[in-house]
Parts: sequence; C-alpha cells; structure tokens
Amino acid sequence: MASLYSLCCVLFLALAIVALYVSPAVSTSRRGFERQNEVEDGFRVMLKHVDSGKNLTKWERIQRGIKRGQRRLQRLSVMFSTAISSSSVVKAPVAAGNGEFLMYLSIGTPPKSYSAVMDTGSDLIWTQCKPCSQCFKQSTPIFDPKLSSTFSKLSCFSHLCAALPEPTCGDGCEYVYSYGDYSSTQGVMATETFTFGKVSVPNIGFGCGEENDGEGFSQGAGLVGLGRGPLSLVSQLKEPKFSYCLTPFDETQKSTLLMGSIASVNLTLGAIKTTPLIHNPLQPSFYYLSLKGITVGGTRLPFNESTFAFQDDGSGGLIIDSGTTITYLEESVFNVLSKRFIKQMKLPVDNSGSTGLELCFILPSNASEVKVPKLIFHFDGADLDLPGENYVIADSNMGLICLAMGRSNGISILGNIQQQNMLVLHDLKKKTLSFVQTQCHKL
Repeated sequence: MASLYSLCCVLFLALAIVALYVSPAVSTSRRGFERQNEVEDGFRVMLKHVDSGKNLTKWERIQRGIKRGQRRLQRLSVMFSTAISSSSVVKAPVAAGNGEFLMYLSIGTPPKSYSAVMDTGSDLIWTQCKPCSQCFKQSTPIFDPKLSSTFSKLSCFSHLCAALPEPTCGDGCEYVYSYGDYSSTQGVMATETFTFGKVSVPNIGFGCGEENDGEGFSQGAGLVGLGRGPLSLVSQLKEPKFSYCLTPFDETQKSTLLMGSIASVNLTLGAIKTTPLIHNPLQPSFYYLSLKGITVGGTRLPFNESTFAFQDDGSGGLIIDSGTTITYLEESVFNVLSKRFIKQMKLPVDNSGSTGLELCFILPSNASEVKVPKLIFHFDGADLDLPGENYVIADSNMGLICLAMGRSNGISILGNIQQQNMLVLHDLKKKTLSFVQTQCHKL
C-alpha cells in the first residue's frame, strides 16, 4: 500500500465547489526593415483569455476551449495534407490561426488601441485596415493608415515581402495569408510603430488587411504571430525570444507575455528545465520538441522514441502551442496512456461522453480525496513533472474526474492546460525552450 501511495498524488476535492482543478500533495515548487528593431530591454504584455469576463463556469470554459482546440487540430491536419500533396518547393500556404489568448497593443502615431489574438502557430502580424472591402466586426474602430504619420508601405524587394508564402507586387508588397480552416486575410504589407504598454517599437512589418474572412477572428482586431519565421513579432526584435506564463482557468488574474531580453528565466523562480527546439524544414514556424518518453505513476510507457519524430513528408512530431487547450498525443501512445491511467486510478470509467474529454472516471460519493498517478513527460534533456492540476480536471457537481488529453493522428500538441503556472521561454537564437514552475499571477 505504501508503494502504491508513493506513485500517487493525493488530490483534495472541495466538493462544495462546482468545478475545480485537482492539486496533488506531491509536486515540484512552482526587423519591418532589413535590420532588426533596437529594443534593448524588451517589454511586457498582459494576456486575456478569450473567454474571460463571460458568465461561464470553469468547466464550460474548458469545454469551449476543447472545441476550439479540436478545430485547431483539424486546421493543422489540413496544413500537413496540403504540404504533403504539393510536389513543388514547399512554402507552407496555410498557418494554424486563431488562439486562446488576446494581447493588448496600440498601432500607429498617434497610437490607437487594439486587442489581437496571440498565436504561436503562425508568423504574420496583421490587423484590419481601411479601406476595407470585407471586414468582420470588431469592438474597436478599424485601423486607418491615413491617420498615422508612421505608416509606410513595404517595398516588394523587402526580405519580409520575400518571406510571404505567395507575395505579389502591385500597390506595394501585397499578400494573401490563409489558415487551415480556409479563413484568410489579404491586403498590403507595411511598417508601423507598435506600442506595448509604455514601450514603442518602430518599423514593425505587418499586414494591413483589407479583405478578411474567417471564424474566430472577431475575438480581436487581428493576429500577432509568434512563430519561428521571419514575419513574426519575436523574429523582428533585436533579441528574438519570448516567454509566457499562463494562469489557470479558475483564476481571474491575467496571464503575462514577456518579449525580448526581459523574457529570460529568473533563477530564483525554481528549477529550470531546458530542451532543444527541433527544426522541421517543411513546417518551420512551429516549436517542435523531442519527446523521448512518458511515465505514468512509476511506469515508463512502452513506445519507440521515433513515435514523436516528424517524418520525411513533414508530418508527425510534437509541438508546444499556447493556442490549443488540452494536450493531444499520437493515438497509439494515448491508448497505452489511457490503459495505464485506468489501471492505476481504480475508479469506474465514465462512458457518457458528457464532458467532451476522452477519458473520465466516476468520483466516489462523499469522497474527500482521490489518488491519481503522477505524469512525467521526458523531453530531450528535460523531464517535465506535471502538477496534478495540469493534467486532471474534476467536476464535483457532475461527479467526474477527467484526463485533460486527447488522441490525434499525424501531429501531437502540448496544450496550454499542461503549461499553466509555468514560465515557458522560447529562445529562437539558442534554439531552446526552457520552463520553470511558478505562480504566474505573481510575476
């Protein structure tokens, strides 16, 4: 019994609360122009979850996030099937699009305030612009470049123009940027001053979208791409790195995005784990990680390391993504992981399908605590020992406890629930990703 207990985390359920994450007793503590922009110290941006402020329970927010994540996974599948079917030199014609967090910024001189979706799965920065032949509704006035003294159309000979999937040269550098659900933005590329809090960054290359169509864009006035390609915001800074720290679903505090030099991980926060970022030449914008193994309880799952390696056609692999709510694992591995959880949970499996999650258990009546097996992801050079609330969700009203993961085919994704209360640093120059557990609302 003591041996079994050592493989488990004790989770205390406050059954009077309608929905809550489960916490274990055992866990570790927590250049628009040809040159890059001269931002010496970087800047901080507050992030707001797209469902924040809505009259939703935490469980309802999770379910909405799962549905968006499933659509995002479908977009990625379209991306890879498009790349695989193309016989030409691959310049990925589509991007992931959309996301789960809004960031606040201002554009132009004088600055006009907007919110935009943060997307680590795409590169292009863009907003809706006048004159707009097809624009979705947004909460703020559409950006009018004629009212800004710092707006300048981008030359067709710019390296940022050349970095577009399919640029054309008409009234300056013109673009069409498509996403996996066939939504798109098109317009003219330009440079402009972007302001983040009190920090103004001149000459940011971005898309001034005059024809924009697609589900989900109306959450903000556009997107800010944070991918690994040259068009992204992080790639246009002097120090190409960023970190974010995402607060849990049940907290009202906003999350934080740190750009540039201030994105460095503070050693005082705790143990820092670092793993290489893997480059996929057929999908160069994504942040791929090398997942070597997974441990459930005290047992390492029996699968080959090559399971999470991307293939010659660009498919497969595992990416870390802020815009997907739960983690999706290759189906064969997810099936083994599920069986291991079922064996170690020792609770009846719920087959109602009422939660939208693939593996749920029925909580014992009048239970004050429940044991779940520990979960560790073994990345190249770094073991991510997840706290219980980062992979298990409980709803005492429904009497269920669920694994916050699902199955996929073709690509695996480390989602944002698994990243909550964790400072996650992406360093494009060093080609590494670092993470340290912390309390994100205290940053």
